[in-house]
Amino acid sequence: MIYIINIYIRPFLGFDILRMGMLGFSAGLPLLLIFSTMSVWLFHAGVERSTITLFSWAGFAYSFKFLWSPIMDRYQFPLKKIGKRKSWLYFTQIFILLSIIFTSFTDPSKNLYWTAIGVVLIAFGSASQDIIIDAFRIESAPEKTQGILSSVYLAGYRIAMVVSGAGSLWLASFMGVKTYDVNTWKYVYQIMSLFMLVGICATYFSSEPKIKLKTVINQDQQKNFLFFILLSIFIFFIVLLNLPDLNYTNKVFNFLYSIFKILFSFGTVYLLNLILKKINLVTTSKGFQPYLDPFLDFIKRYKKTAFIILILISLYRIADIVMGVVANIFYLEKGYDVSEIATFSKFFGLFATILGGFLGGISCLRWGTSKSLFWGAALAALTNVLFAYVAISNKNLYLLASVIITDNIAGGFAGAAFVVYLSSLTSLKFTATQYALFSSLMLFIPKFISGYSGSLVTEIGYPAFFIFSAILGIPVLFLIKYLEKTMIRNS
Repeated sequence: MIYIINIYIRPFLGFDILRMGMLGFSAGLPLLLIFSTMSVWLFHAGVERSTITLFSWAGFAYSFKFLWSPIMDRYQFPLKKIGKRKSWLYFTQIFILLSIIFTSFTDPSKNLYWTAIGVVLIAFGSASQDIIIDAFRIESAPEKTQGILSSVYLAGYRIAMVVSGAGSLWLASFMGVKTYDVNTWKYVYQIMSLFMLVGICATYFSSEPKIKLKTVINQDQQKNFLFFILLSIFIFFIVLLNLPDLNYTNKVFNFLYSIFKILFSFGTVYLLNLILKKINLVTTSKGFQPYLDPFLDFIKRYKKTAFIILILISLYRIADIVMGVVANIFYLEKGYDVSEIATFSKFFGLFATILGGFLGGISCLRWGTSKSLFWGAALAALTNVLFAYVAISNKNLYLLASVIITDNIAGGFAGAAFVVYLSSLTSLKFTATQYALFSSLMLFIPKFISGYSGSLVTEIGYPAFFIFSAILGIPVLFLIKYLEKTMIRNS
């Protein structure tokens, strides 16, 4: 018994561990407010399914966070006495709180535009907070304890998702969500915003990491670089959102046109860079050094395998992310009400994810990251097939609960293993920037595809869609085995 306590329980005890769990809570709270819970709000507001799934593109804030991560890695926030990491944490947490309150005052049934702005603001603040918390976690402990910290961080993350997922839906159900009333959702989101105080308290009681990073650019160059990045982000989204929507009958043409819009927007930003550099309004030669140095450091350390590692990162979570976007819509269209979704999907399901996260952390500690990574990816893909069975079966709460719990244990296991893997890839010299780059890659392709999941379901139906999402996870298994053999051969 003492052996079991020492091996499996004692590592998770301690005030530092609790603070990491609270920061995980702060990171997880906004997520479902812009995805899962938001999709229920939009559904009841009468928004079309294809439009609801397009809201998942707010997740591009997580995919593009590497663009502003060097600012948060190198730029000293004005509150020097508090510390660089802690001052940025305070800023992002207060920004998220205010953005949730702003969103609560919008009404998607009347003006979807303002709701979309609110969702983007929450996503931007949440992605920025993730940059700092990830750096804070990696810099606060040695690599051998990262598995434990990652598990506790993910536990806090998932508990927050219970609050913002099941909690918000229970609140909405209690207030009478069956007949759409915008005030119901206003109060729900305002109550959810108060839970950001958990993260603010955790930041207050946390110590600034002792690792010091060199400032590679002076104050004037920092301001110059900050201005250029913010202007670039603004121009990118202005161009992207104002390009005309061409609705082709052929879905492939729609997909290709969306890719063109993104590439054209990036091209516009690049052209802006050339113009500003030509007229000496912005000097970016040293400004881009914070981007190049972390990337070159990664290439130098992993050499030929670096490209394969980046492909693995970009595809690892594709199966569960693509499937997860339509999950709530699927439950509603299958005939389950909001309170049932809150109980089985958001409550029991997310506690199952916490259990999976602990199992994933212990697995990494006992059997290594590579094996845990492989089995996490395999289980996450296989459980998607179970949803295909639910889709062809009659409404059955026990069947749904069993499948959700199984799926969430697998997803939690895979998530914990992946966080440990990403943490092991980072260099302490470029913690925030490299981890932001890796986690951005992780979300870009899955989020882009998931934006079309509603249209895909319309074309092929739920059973085929769930099987398709499972097949997407198969290449990941081959990539993990290839990298495992390559690392053994090079060691």
